[in-house]
Amino acid sequence: MRPIRVVIAKAGMDGHDRGAKVVARVLRDAGFEVIYTGLYQTPESIVATALQEDADAVGISVLSAAHKHVFSETAREMRQQGLDDVILFGGGIIPPGDVEWLEQQGVRRLFLPGTSGPEIVAWLQQAVSAQRASGSGG
Repeated sequence: MRPIRVVIAKAGMDGHDRGAKVVARVLRDAGFEVIYTGLYQTPESIVATALQEDADAVGISVLSAAHKHVFSETAREMRQQGLDDVILFGGGIIPPGDVEWLEQQGVRRLFLPGTSGPEIVAWLQQAVSAQRASGSGG
């Protein structure tokens, strides 16, 4: 079975990428194939990368208070491009009151500040394994 492929992205005008780079490194060190898009991506460019790279998951880091727009537009674009089998997750500075709304938009999991690398790795391994086992992913 091929390694889990994850696109890690920074969307919008948020130029703070340390957290995204840390998560990318943690995933890479755990055996994932990681594609880091760099800064200032649009939902469309993130989804295009996920499609091109045959990603199992897309992780977005948002620290700019644009989380509702970024995640909902990315989820919409993923559905539009037929990527219903690709897991959308993310993290950053997200008010706890917005988490449920974002999950309703299609975000599978949000990791807030203080989440450990091993927690992200374990969750993503389980989520992708379940998605692949269901026959709708990877």
